Amino acid sequence: MADHITLRVTRYRPESDTEPVAQEYEIPLRKEWSVLDGLNHIKDHLDGTLSYRWSCRMGVCGSCGMTVNSEPKLTCATFLEDYAPGPVRVEPLSNFPVVRDLVVDIGDFMRKLPQVRPWLIRSEQEPPAEGEYPQLPAERAEYEQFSMCINCMLCYAACPVYGLDQEFLGPAAIALAQRYNLDSRDQGASERMDVLSAAEGIWACTFVGECSAVCPKDVDPAGAIQRYKFTAAMESLRSFLLPRGA
Repeated sequence: MADHITLRVTRYRPESDTEPVAQEYEIPLRKEWSVLDGLNHIKDHLDGTLSYRWSCRMGVCGSCGMTVNSEPKLTCATFLEDYAPGPVRVEPLSNFPVVRDLVVDIGDFMRKLPQVRPWLIRSEQEPPAEGEYPQLPAERAEYEQFSMCINCMLCYAACPVYGLDQEFLGPAAIALAQRYNLDSRDQGASERMDVLSAAEGIWACTFVGECSAVCPKDVDPAGAIQRYKFTAAMESLRSFLLPRGA
């Protein structure tokens, strides 16, 4: 195996570039190095002007999402040796405006997230007398998968619906809403329904499934959306068949 590999990195400096350009860097190829390690080597030793996001290097923070050889990936969990002999293309996530180099603007997601109210909603605000809301393991298992989301935005980068129509709420926001809808301690499902059931909510999803395919935490946003489609359809049927207030 070669001892070096080439990273072909997308550069975009808004003060001087009219469009993104590719720049190649030759870096050491080490068995334990991730793509993020390669970018850090470039930043530290070859080109300090390169801009990208990262934090924990442990697949937890979700900040180092980028496009690696045309696939949305967490660069801290994507290893260079899997792409040998290279070159390895590293680009910003698709479907987001590029701020600089590999940094994208996720403001659209941050504006949409509060709309689905991803927090526990209780009709009574006083805490229970025993100091907590008991929850059985089986009740926790109902929503546990959807609680693993780290907001890495890989699902948005992979979603063809979001790529065509950015009014779509998107996979992560809907999956996070479903996480709370399925929580036995939550009483806010009715407050989320209007947003989730709107045209730009669950019904915009065409169930391509790319969001679930790229999710590094196996959250299965596509499954969450299809499950909520069933819930919304049953609720609509119930409201049609039963008298108002029944």
